[in-house]
Amino acid sequence: MSATNGARARARSEVTAAIKDEARRQLAAEGAARLSLRAVARELGMVSSALYRYFPSRDDLLTALIIDAYDSIGASAEKADAESVKRGADPRERWIAVCTATRWWALGHPHEYALIYGTPVPGYVAPKATVPPASRVGLLLIDVVRDASRGRGVAVPVVPEEARAEAARMAADLAPDLPPGVVTALVAAWAQLFGLIGFELFGQFNRVVEDREVFFAHAVGQLAHGVGLVGPWGGSAGRGPRVS
Repeated sequence: MSATNGARARARSEVTAAIKDEARRQLAAEGAARLSLRAVARELGMVSSALYRYFPSRDDLLTALIIDAYDSIGASAEKADAESVKRGADPRERWIAVCTATRWWALGHPHEYALIYGTPVPGYVAPKATVPPASRVGLLLIDVVRDASRGRGVAVPVVPEEARAEAARMAADLAPDLPPGVVTALVAAWAQLFGLIGFELFGQFNRVVEDREVFFAHAVGQLAHGVGLVGPWGGSAGRGPRVS
């Protein structure tokens, strides 16, 4: 790359970052539904036509913000897991570390969390490009359980007969190397994790849960138990046979 092209690339990267930073400020002040390219351009001292060269539409800008948010929360969770592995943590401790890092990211970035896990933006349809970033935390939780399964084993939750076909389908799609009962519990735990965080962040726990950290630690410990992390690190033998 020539020096001229390199300078242009750096300038474009800097302007793109400035646009997204201003858009995040508007998210905090106005909410995603009121995000406006014209307003972003005005605050940055740009003409709208210049901003359109970076983001052709509001939806393109929203998509960039959504991908950034998913990647950021995913990176936080992955960093916490890597640090846990380095310390020699057992699978249950890794699970709790991932969940805790996810919560702390949400508390530190409430408006970005609301963008990806709050009320859908009217008229916006997320493209397929958002799927891999959105999957990072969920896939990491699967990896924690997969590693446990390959090691000391996991306790397989019992799946009622009427849910077995759907459990088998989810397992085939998400983690064919894990028992369907474990995968079903993982999907439920993934939903419950973000439900716990959303309830805290959006005020549903007000006047209900006082010590949020203690409550969260207990709740995600229960989620760990539910997905089969109930070996020597978790106490009881679980509700079904152990597999490795």
